[in-house]
Amino acid sequence: MKDNLRASDPREDIVAHLPQLRAFARSLTHDTVSADDLVQDTLVKAWKGIHTFTPGTNLKAWLFTILRNTYFADLRKAKSRPTISETPLTDDMAVTKATDTQIAMIDFERALGMLPVTQREAIVLVGATGLSYQEAAATCGVSIGTIKSRVNRGRARLAELLERGAAERSKMG
Repeated sequence: MKDNLRASDPREDIVAHLPQLRAFARSLTHDTVSADDLVQDTLVKAWKGIHTFTPGTNLKAWLFTILRNTYFADLRKAKSRPTISETPLTDDMAVTKATDTQIAMIDFERALGMLPVTQREAIVLVGATGLSYQEAAATCGVSIGTIKSRVNRGRARLAELLERGAAERSKMG
């Protein structure tokens, strides 16, 4: 009986995509609170617009499209308002007894944050959330070749930034 409900009502499946939506939102906003707000706005829009979802299509891609469009709409609105400076991650943040894994994750987040938003979102959509190139292209409203190019350039730049960070850290000691 529950399978029939799922087939007829995709709202039952939305919860399964929350972790990936939150990760994508975090990669765009660089802030946990803003990411949570973005996901919440996305869910409200998805819930209200569920009648526009075509059963049998990719719910995850539909949700990611809503999230992405909401993010960029919010950015456009914010440009017309005065902004409050947010404190980015800095080198002087207290990290006690950080493990190599924690350091690598901090380095990765910093490097990812240095990429242009188009490359960052392409890498996150394809690499972290598991969308296909075709689904990521549809989510971003660009051709599949554009997504492949953004992922390729983003990965190359990310590797370069991570190498540079590792080299600088090894010089320090």
